[in-house]
Amino acid sequence: MKFNSRRSPVYATHGMVASSQPLASTAGLRILQAGGNAADAAIATAAALNVTEPTSTGIGGDCFCLYYDTEKGRVLGLNGSGRAPAALTPDLLRDLGYDAMPRNGVHTVTVPGAAAGWVDTVDRFGSMDLGEVLEPAISLAEEGFPVAPLTARLWGIGVPKLKSGPHAEEMLIDGRAPRAGELMRNITLARTFRTLAERGKSGFYEGRIAEAIIELLSSMGGVLSADDLKEHRSTYPEPISVDYKGTEVYEIPPNGQGITALIALNILEEYDWEGVQHSSVSHLHTLIETMRLAFADARWYVADPDVVHVPIKELISKEHAAHRRGLIDPTAASVDIQRGSPVAGSDTVYFCTVDGDGNACSFINSNYAGFGTGLIPGGCGFTLQNRGSGFTLEEGHPNRLEPGKRPYHTIIPGMMLRDGLLHGPFGVMGGYMQPQGHVQMVVNMVDYGMDPQEALDAPRFNIIDGTSGGKVLLEEGITLETMSALARMGHEVVPSSGYARGSFGKGQIIIRDPETGVLCAGSEPRADGQAIGW
Repeated sequence: MKFNSRRSPVYATHGMVASSQPLASTAGLRILQAGGNAADAAIATAAALNVTEPTSTGIGGDCFCLYYDTEKGRVLGLNGSGRAPAALTPDLLRDLGYDAMPRNGVHTVTVPGAAAGWVDTVDRFGSMDLGEVLEPAISLAEEGFPVAPLTARLWGIGVPKLKSGPHAEEMLIDGRAPRAGELMRNITLARTFRTLAERGKSGFYEGRIAEAIIELLSSMGGVLSADDLKEHRSTYPEPISVDYKGTEVYEIPPNGQGITALIALNILEEYDWEGVQHSSVSHLHTLIETMRLAFADARWYVADPDVVHVPIKELISKEHAAHRRGLIDPTAASVDIQRGSPVAGSDTVYFCTVDGDGNACSFINSNYAGFGTGLIPGGCGFTLQNRGSGFTLEEGHPNRLEPGKRPYHTIIPGMMLRDGLLHGPFGVMGGYMQPQGHVQMVVNMVDYGMDPQEALDAPRFNIIDGTSGGKVLLEEGITLETMSALARMGHEVVPSSGYARGSFGKGQIIIRDPETGVLCAGSEPRADGQAIGW
């Protein structure tokens, strides 16, 4: 069954960029047209998104990247997430009166990994000079850009958070958020980008910018140090994958939650969807139950593999999937799913690029909650993330806060191959919606034959907060009869009315025909985005 999309997919041959903001997509396209490859275009897009959509992303946050190298014929990975300060411990937080990890504030600021991730992506996978790559974003920041409607609304919501720190004026106009269509300039952010272009990683993790970060946080009781920043490094993990009905689906391994999608796809592999209507009771119940099982595993086991053992191989094994599949009751919802035993013994931007040679970059960058902490280092023009809120203080938990440890990360890029050749990069942003979005997109394309735009347009479900027994948001387009039937089966369903469209994630997809090289892209209808090619 095809979904009757209201928007057509975009086709091109020389290159394609799909992002949540048209000006950012154009920035990436400019780099492709100037001779850059998919990695160069991705970082140009990332920087432009920092300018045009700072409510969701920026150089003060973290990033992850999957890169398909057409010459090597393989998918490569980059983990650009930062670590907890060396002086931040559970005992310190408990002494300050916290009995759980705070959701925001100075003690949720982990080392921003995006700056190093951008530089390393260009150095390792790209073909251009970093200054060339950042120039479109610098121009947007210096000359100003008209703010898109959804971003303007989110900017307005974030004003109190920006004003919680001392430098809010750098990202406001006369003390308020920019309005839709209003020109917004960010001169201090342009200066930050120029410093990064001129000095590379040391321009961010040492010198003026680093000093501004430390000065701000220490003035508010934070413990992030100059050494924490100076010692930061990106890592290059081997991507993990499963075969889903002939499509190889790749994710970054933990500390990201991409493994959740792979666990779910393994469980779903044995289901035959022929004759099963999309968004029907059977379709939704099976996917929801599968995601509950996958989250039950991931919310326990996903942690920093440099610090604790994560049984990755076992979690994505077909044997583990078969055992978990046997727990699904086709007639009733499970409300208390426990994690499996595979071993013996709420804001982000996702975008993707493909160049004319068939290289592809799947990239995700985030501040976490809107504007992250909202704290702006003086003279820098960006906010610091609150990614440390992804830790737990629970004794014995693999994801318990430790100095120098990376937290559970919600942001995940995806990549698909067929017969070892690029099929396409894809992703869905939005907290715990992300692995749910990955699974729904893959099923839409592989099982229901949808093109990228149809796959993005089709109605979605969202298990709130990724909990095994959580409420399930159901989007407009799913019938009331279906919602009622799911409720009778034991699902605590919530119709989407009254919820922002962002509750169902915001995705981008580009697929490539290996014979003709034709690119086909879709962009999220729930955002301000655009897929653009040439």
